[in-house]
Amino acid sequence: MENVYKGKRILITGAAGTIGSVLINKLLQQDVKEVKALDNNESELFYLNDQYRKEPRYNGFYADIRDLDRLKYLAKNIDIILHAAAMKHVIISELSPFDAVKTNAEGTLNVISAALESPSVNRVIYTSSDKAVNSTNVMGTTKLLGERLMTSAANLKGTRNIIFSSTRFGNVIGSRGSVVPIFYKQIKEGKNLTITDERMTRFFMTAEEAVNLVIEASLLAKGGEVFITKMPVMRIMDLAAAMVNLVAPKFGRRPEDIEIEFIGAKPGEKLYEELMTEEETARTYELQHMFMVKPSIPPIYEHIDYDCYETIISKEVDRPYISSTEQHMSVDDIKNYLIRNNILACLESGGHIAASSRKESSSHSYFYQEATNISDVSEF
Repeated sequence: MENVYKGKRILITGAAGTIGSVLINKLLQQDVKEVKALDNNESELFYLNDQYRKEPRYNGFYADIRDLDRLKYLAKNIDIILHAAAMKHVIISELSPFDAVKTNAEGTLNVISAALESPSVNRVIYTSSDKAVNSTNVMGTTKLLGERLMTSAANLKGTRNIIFSSTRFGNVIGSRGSVVPIFYKQIKEGKNLTITDERMTRFFMTAEEAVNLVIEASLLAKGGEVFITKMPVMRIMDLAAAMVNLVAPKFGRRPEDIEIEFIGAKPGEKLYEELMTEEETARTYELQHMFMVKPSIPPIYEHIDYDCYETIISKEVDRPYISSTEQHMSVDDIKNYLIRNNILACLESGGHIAASSRKESSSHSYFYQEATNISDVSEF
């Protein structure tokens, strides 16, 4: 990491979000020269700036990636851009499609333009989503376009020594608006759990793991690739069972008294997640911690050497990376995963997962105490 980030000035878009805030914490632990945090959420930016008020290398700015002139100004003297700003909610994007296009597509184009106009920028990493794969909704389509714009930028950069690459990952477990905080709130409030469909499977990763993907991708990137991290798969029914068993006793509820209510899939929602298409398998390399998808039109990118990665396991991937075909975690595995990564302890304390970069659990935490007796908790 130090080879790329040591002494560098880094700009992070969407800095107050789940990924952005953990990126800030991670980078400030390194010997970076400056972390410039951009976000258009004034309230969250206020708290973020207050958190780092005594850190001289941190600077937080209110900015919107739709504003190209503002981005150009803030990108001056920056070395690396980590682009995490986005409209990420499927339903909101369906109801406000033009805004999704302006933020996720045009905003990404603005980031690219600002990077190309700043002589100092040498690396831009874009955070995409599993929703970009075989998309059935507006949000996923705009994220796919963002990926393609980044790949195209790697070819259209001219003689500039600058790298554009993308990362693609699944759900960040415990992030704002995700299923874990929703389940926790429903159990706490004495309600039953609501699930769209019992067949639902999802890829999950912690915010720390997502950030590690971005960091590793920035180290490996040659230009134009899409990096896909390897991550565990959970059945949503099993996740619900794990949550009920761990959380219900804390609020004086018996796990067996909590029922599951099936509410049907939301518009544009898939039963399983795809992180790689069938077509992409033919141009995918398997690396140690991730997959790397090469651009779809090889002649355009033939000047880029994709065969020099040090961690190549295989240059042949025979099937797409889909949650319904991967081995899923057991209920006990999920319980351990939630506790080991401090997910429930953070919710217990009323904190945001985004603000907690993997700390050791406190011995005062209810969930920490449960960890030693995890095998004694009955399944839902």
